[in-house]
Amino acid sequence: MSSTRFAPAAEVPGLAARRIAADILDGVLHKHRTLDDQLEGATAHPGLKALSDRDRALMRRLVATILRRLGTLGHVLSRLLDRGLPTDAPRAQSALLIGAAQILWMDVPDHAAVDLSVRLVQSDRRASKYAGLVNAVLRRCAREGQPLIDELQGQSLDVPPWLLARWTATYGADTARAIAKAIGEEPSLDLSVKSDAEAWATRLHGEILPTGTVRTLLQGSVKMLPGFDDGEWWVQDAAAALPARLFGDLTGKSVVDLCAAPGGKTAQLCNAGAWVTAIDRSQSRVARLRENLARLGLPAETAVADAAEWTGKGGDGFDAVLLDAPCSSTGTIRRHPDVAWLKQETDIAALAAQQQRLLQKAVTLLKPGGTLVYCTCSLEPEEGEDAIAALLAGNSGMRRAPVDASEVAGLSELVTADGALRTLPCHLPHPDARLGGLDGFYAARLVKAL
Repeated sequence: MSSTRFAPAAEVPGLAARRIAADILDGVLHKHRTLDDQLEGATAHPGLKALSDRDRALMRRLVATILRRLGTLGHVLSRLLDRGLPTDAPRAQSALLIGAAQILWMDVPDHAAVDLSVRLVQSDRRASKYAGLVNAVLRRCAREGQPLIDELQGQSLDVPPWLLARWTATYGADTARAIAKAIGEEPSLDLSVKSDAEAWATRLHGEILPTGTVRTLLQGSVKMLPGFDDGEWWVQDAAAALPARLFGDLTGKSVVDLCAAPGGKTAQLCNAGAWVTAIDRSQSRVARLRENLARLGLPAETAVADAAEWTGKGGDGFDAVLLDAPCSSTGTIRRHPDVAWLKQETDIAALAAQQQRLLQKAVTLLKPGGTLVYCTCSLEPEEGEDAIAALLAGNSGMRRAPVDASEVAGLSELVTADGALRTLPCHLPHPDARLGGLDGFYAARLVKAL
């Protein structure tokens, strides 16, 4: 943390949460650090331990709201600032974003949002000279901010232009705008349950989606919810839960889950009765996977290894291979809004090459007649449709096993013309926008020749 800050965080209730939010925003926008790295594990912000559960939840929501609305916030603030954002004091920029986000989208009294942002800049030596500016701009934001948003008339400023252009080219302008709107909504909590989804939907004040996922608007620490300690469910977006179901009956079958951490799909495979081997190259992520499986009481063999180099266990191969490949993650922006601002278009080609290497390895691990399900949480065709087309073009021993709409609750809009699964953030609409939407996923099912 910067040595220039001199006001103790404990002096004013809520200031510590906003100071940490500013640090994490700076980490994403200026140091290219992911939210996950800053919120969890050994690399998490050291100040998080001192926050109450309530302040931690507020801080997370504040950061996520700013990243989801960053383009709109930039537009509003640029209209309220005569000379643009201060460039010599990052904390002043953060304070303006934090204050404006609370005024425009969060249930925080305007006076509290203004006051705490002013205190935030006052506690930073470089930014303190901007305290008057921050106070004046945020007071104007409270009066004039909403009309400035209204004048945008549906423009998608909260998606980087390169990404919006790609989605427009791939899905058409209307769908691209619908995706952009969907990822601007704060998502619900999606849970995969071991059994009796109806009972858990009742206990958790949620509803069952057509695909079987339990969706709830409950907030706070998931560890405090009923059923967590008993291992009755795990957190998993409804779209992420679909690929593992494409194997059908897995009872007694051997399955390798490549790139498996943090383990949601591994848990599905285990719960379906498979003998599972879960591989991931990250030791810390495999440790987390093991912790999750232990809580759930689900057995699996695990290994820390690069999936592209892993030689398997010998024998004739596995009955099934699940490859959830590393990707640009552009389908997950609604849950991970930092992705929009951390990824670049130039990343996609390198990721596509890595996906091809992993696909080639996956084929070698599969026994004759076995099934491969390939998936990515990307909306980019190079990482989905094009990847499978390239594999099939160079490997006559693999064929498609088309997905039928009946396998995804009859939701035919999720199935492509060539029988692959393609979910979009704007799918599964709901009258309450918070209960609608899915992550963007692609999945294809292939069978190896006998």
